[in-house]
Amino acid sequence: MATYLETPEGRSIAYSYSEGTGPTVVFLGGFMSDMEGSKALFLEQWAVSQGRAFLRFDYSGHGVSSGAFVDGAIGDWAEDARSVITALIEGPVILVGSSMGGWISCLLSKRLENRVAGFVGIAAAPDFTEDGFWANFSQEERDRVMTDGRVDVPSDYGNAYPITRRLIEDGRQNFVLRSELKIAAPVRLLQGTEDASVTRETALRLFDHIDSDDMHMEFVRGADHSFSSALCLDILVRAIEEVLERGSAA
Repeated sequence: MATYLETPEGRSIAYSYSEGTGPTVVFLGGFMSDMEGSKALFLEQWAVSQGRAFLRFDYSGHGVSSGAFVDGAIGDWAEDARSVITALIEGPVILVGSSMGGWISCLLSKRLENRVAGFVGIAAAPDFTEDGFWANFSQEERDRVMTDGRVDVPSDYGNAYPITRRLIEDGRQNFVLRSELKIAAPVRLLQGTEDASVTRETALRLFDHIDSDDMHMEFVRGADHSFSSALCLDILVRAIEEVLERGSAA
């Protein structure tokens, strides 16, 4: 059962926190996903088995947190993440960001400063509102977003994605690929070769853009955007363990 945190902005954020040794591993989910996903639950079980502190949560408008998805945007969800982390966790964190969670992890690496002891990105999708949705919209879709405030985009994962004008405009205020991005901690980026949502070019662009003295990227042949096969989950845990080891040795 989820516990709830009231943020300074008045949003009620659902979370599940497992106590243990630090640094705390924090899972940040993707666009329209929730904390009951396979990766979040798998990592929670792994963390508990290791006695490692672990946090998973739902952004506002996601899962069982308050709010409507269509009213939210990247800046809101990044603020939700920061609020939950600062309220519940003392000390360093390892950010594990899946898809949109990878973008938000990059934002948090700036906003949490020295508290970030490592970042593991899973099919990280930085700036996707602009480089994914907006860049691929027809002129008619762009006009509809700006005039009507919303356009629905087909999804491979069930319900269509409602893309709002606010999502697009707020995304432009939170870009991470268009300004310096220094992460003074180990970084591991994981990417599937069959990912239909995040291209290899995007993955390599992020890899080239992050300024880190300890950064590796791993491509997994045949893996899709979910990155949740048994092999992928094993690779994910290995990456987290490596970041924890490297961070503690620094």
